Amino acid sequence: MSRKGWLLFIAISIFWGIPYFFIKIAVSELDPAVVVFARIGIAAAVLVPVALQRKALQGLRRGWPLLLVLACIHLFIPFLLISYGEQHISSSLTSLLIAGEPLMVALLALQFDASERVHGLRLVGLMIGLLGVVALLGFDVSGDSQKWLGAGMVLLAAAGYAASALLAKRPSIAQMSRLGVVSVECSVASILLIPLAITHWPTHLPALPIIASLLVLGFICTALALLTFFALIAEAGASRGSTFTYVNPAVSVLLGVLLLHETFDLATVLGFALIILGSWLSTGGTLPTRVSSILSLHKTPDHEKIGLE
Repeated sequence: MSRKGWLLFIAISIFWGIPYFFIKIAVSELDPAVVVFARIGIAAAVLVPVALQRKALQGLRRGWPLLLVLACIHLFIPFLLISYGEQHISSSLTSLLIAGEPLMVALLALQFDASERVHGLRLVGLMIGLLGVVALLGFDVSGDSQKWLGAGMVLLAAAGYAASALLAKRPSIAQMSRLGVVSVECSVASILLIPLAITHWPTHLPALPIIASLLVLGFICTALALLTFFALIAEAGASRGSTFTYVNPAVSVLLGVLLLHETFDLATVLGFALIILGSWLSTGGTLPTRVSSILSLHKTPDHEKIGLE
């Protein structure tokens, strides 16, 4: 991989490894609805102009019903669930539970997608991954008295990500530009969040660390992260570029332990290892599910390619 490829790899590993840390900071003072609205709204303000410039929104109108559903199950609902969940559990545990998303895909596929159903070794992988989740929740859940509620919310968010991955495989969406799709998703989710954000708007200006967290979540963890992801795949290819998915939780845990003094013990290591192993086996040793769903969509034409120089 080239020097530029390595720099992009390091960047995306950080960009998508740090959001749980900053969510934890933001929800300490703001309602999660306000946090999510700010994050997605900022991302939409950045991505939509880029999509317009690249003409990535052309041809999306006919697919708006599915895009509305995708915006809800990929951004609107999961982002809210994660932010509310982090009021009760650590950022480290949140990232580790989200890493089990491929396991959710395997479970949903049993009912909704025959092509993704697991058998043999993949079924063994599913069981191993679920055992990892049990290890985390049984031995390493930190938080208040509603910690199980928080963990449940995060697992539901992972299920939302999994459902969106299955939906993204539909031909009507797969034919669309990914940049156009995520731009519409952010715009729709922002609009849906307006009523919630208004009713929970803070009565005073948040502290500087809170404002900084919102800016990082919107600009870096969402908008810039997506643009960097596209540039990385274009530079390094899918198989190399997507391996950052298994680095993200490590970045999140490191930040949580060092800066938020969150728990890190043998149960955390064991649970994480089992989830990653189970996710890999249950998907047949292929790319992580969310990355696969992104790459399965329409390949970006030359005039839409995004490069970060």
